[in-house]
Amino acid sequence: MTIQLKADKRDKFGKANRALREQGLIPAELYGHGLDNLHISVSVKDFEKVFREAGENTVVELSLDGKKHPAIIHDVQKDFLSDSVEHIDFYEVRMDEVIRVHVPIELIGESPAVKEQGGMLNQSMQEIEVEALPAKVPAKFTLDVSGLIELNQSLYVKDLDIPKDAKIMVEPEAVIVSVMPPRKEEEVKPVEAVDLSAVKVESEEKKAERDKDKEATQDK
Repeated sequence: MTIQLKADKRDKFGKANRALREQGLIPAELYGHGLDNLHISVSVKDFEKVFREAGENTVVELSLDGKKHPAIIHDVQKDFLSDSVEHIDFYEVRMDEVIRVHVPIELIGESPAVKEQGGMLNQSMQEIEVEALPAKVPAKFTLDVSGLIELNQSLYVKDLDIPKDAKIMVEPEAVIVSVMPPRKEEEVKPVEAVDLSAVKVESEEKKAERDKDKEATQDK
């Protein structure tokens, strides 16, 4: 099933894009290999729905001036405070040419080593580079961690369910996630209180001893 998204050409740029956003539109760019950049805009409501379904890897069919443009969502810029989408880059693809993209890895399930032994999951790889035809690129990989039953156990790239039409650009033995042992609380030795009175007495005794030696020297 092809995901479709309507787009319109725009002639507002820079600060003028604020007016577009106030109208419920998102400024965007459509570009690709050997193609001229097209300045476009898409509906906020329509894009959010498409993005939930497609993510950044599934091909979206942009409808622009009656022409269809197969493209992937290459980059999404969001406002730091509101998390609203500020700008989008679409990359037009040819359906008969292999592309290389980064596919996210989502962990599912619950590890017994975490639940029963207090271990901590350490995901060292958040995404993985893949080569495939645009229509064959998976939206994401899921990895079930319920098989991690012991501390220091790991899951690897080879444990992913990889489609036969996709080529993984990472070594199969690369670690994706591990169960780390729980951190041990370091014993903090209590600091012994200093007896200031003892220090004072010791100081006075030494002073008296010095004075006594001084007087003995003067009598000679």
